[in-house]
Amino acid sequence: MFKIDEEKCIHCGLCIKDCSADAIKFNENKIPVMDEKKCFKCQHCMAICPVGALSVCGKNPENSDAIWSQNPDSVLNLIKSRRSVRHYKQENVSSDKMQKLKDMLKFIPTGCNNHRLHFSFIDDIEVMNEFRSHVNGKILDALTKKPVKPLVDKFGRYTKRFVNGEDIVFRTAPHLLVVSTPVDAPCYEIDPTIALSYFELYAQSMGIGTCWCGLGEFCIKIMPELSEYLQVPAGYKASYMMLFGEPENKYSRTVQPEEVKIVSVKQGGFKKLGLIDKMKRYFWNIK
Repeated sequence: MFKIDEEKCIHCGLCIKDCSADAIKFNENKIPVMDEKKCFKCQHCMAICPVGALSVCGKNPENSDAIWSQNPDSVLNLIKSRRSVRHYKQENVSSDKMQKLKDMLKFIPTGCNNHRLHFSFIDDIEVMNEFRSHVNGKILDALTKKPVKPLVDKFGRYTKRFVNGEDIVFRTAPHLLVVSTPVDAPCYEIDPTIALSYFELYAQSMGIGTCWCGLGEFCIKIMPELSEYLQVPAGYKASYMMLFGEPENKYSRTVQPEEVKIVSVKQGGFKKLGLIDKMKRYFWNIK
């Protein structure tokens, strides 16, 4: 699993220093060796080696991409220009773009390097229309024919728009992505959000529109057949949904958001909290 090309190795020790699992040491000949039981397969050691002397997990450095310098202004402009798209062309994203989106997902960071996320794509508009019709039909029935309280509470203000045939949940999107995570994953709450954040920015860099779909996420929670349709594995929680597709409209400029609250934390900020203040903080933190 861990191999060193001794002719290339310059004994710099960077692989040892960067191993957060403390799995790599120099042997008596100052050649890095690994305790493979400690390794959690992050591949940092291979990535940091300046001469490509190290292979790990069956991966060889010559098969990795070189790292490019990024233009910070271009990256910031991408962040600034990101918009939630709610109007889409009624066509499939090209197979080339779709495959690039899927290939990117294996690079998503996860807590504790626990790469067990599951991605359910609806990458064909005909499948999306079937899924859309099922969900919207159940919501419409729950709002008009057989009221279901959770749905009425969530969607009641949209009743008239549903009756008029407006696609409130899916915003006419031709595609969606649902991220699921094992219920026993160490960071099951945040990993899907990280994944979709990366997906969204990469999609928008290719001109593909996206929209976080909170109403769809709610539907998955209360309609168990949706997880089966999406082939979510047993023992996994379908955590969040993102809509995407070729946008119908093109934005010409960034928006001008209000300032956010930012503080620079100073030394000496610790103070003794009373019981009431402690309880408030506990409540806010776990809510």
